[in-house]
Amino acid sequence: MFYEPDKRDKSVLRHDPFKAIVAPRPIGWITSISAKNEVNLAPYSYFNGVNSRANLVMFASEGRKDTLNNIAETREFVCNLATWDLRDAMNATAAPLPHGINEMQRAGLEPAPSRLVKPPRVAASPCALECKLIKIVALETADGKPVDGHVVFGQVVGVHIDDRYIVDGLLDTAAMKPIARCGYDQYAVVESVFSMQRPET
Repeated sequence: MFYEPDKRDKSVLRHDPFKAIVAPRPIGWITSISAKNEVNLAPYSYFNGVNSRANLVMFASEGRKDTLNNIAETREFVCNLATWDLRDAMNATAAPLPHGINEMQRAGLEPAPSRLVKPPRVAASPCALECKLIKIVALETADGKPVDGHVVFGQVVGVHIDDRYIVDGLLDTAAMKPIARCGYDQYAVVESVFSMQRPET
């Protein structure tokens, strides 16, 4: 099968498979705060690390949402790790709530103070990345037409890790059971990992 995205045969593929192809995608569970000290917590499945020296992350927002507006105002945010144990709370924070409603409180999550940025982190999350904004990039198509989407780039300035998941100096990813977004309403969980050495030549 081959199709052009805007000419998909919906009688064969009733839902766009794009997100099922680009999968699994890490979830950036982003805490932000407005200039009026309104806390927001929302999951973004277009999220990833993009550089290790320095530690840089990105997430993309389809539409201009509270998270994006808060970060544009205060230039800080926190990426909390979404895990199997926190899956229901993470999903609850995806609800489209009115501006100013604290999703963290509504989902029954306890906040924990950050060290170097103002937005709080999710206390129950085993890892959190405190970030400073680098830039927000407005998206457009290949022919220059604007898209209602933005990419937020941030630099990690502080890292929180639950010591229970550090084994022999390494972070045990599988033990934390991070979840990732797949297509449609599907998710995946990391419960096992395997190793491969990079070839030297």
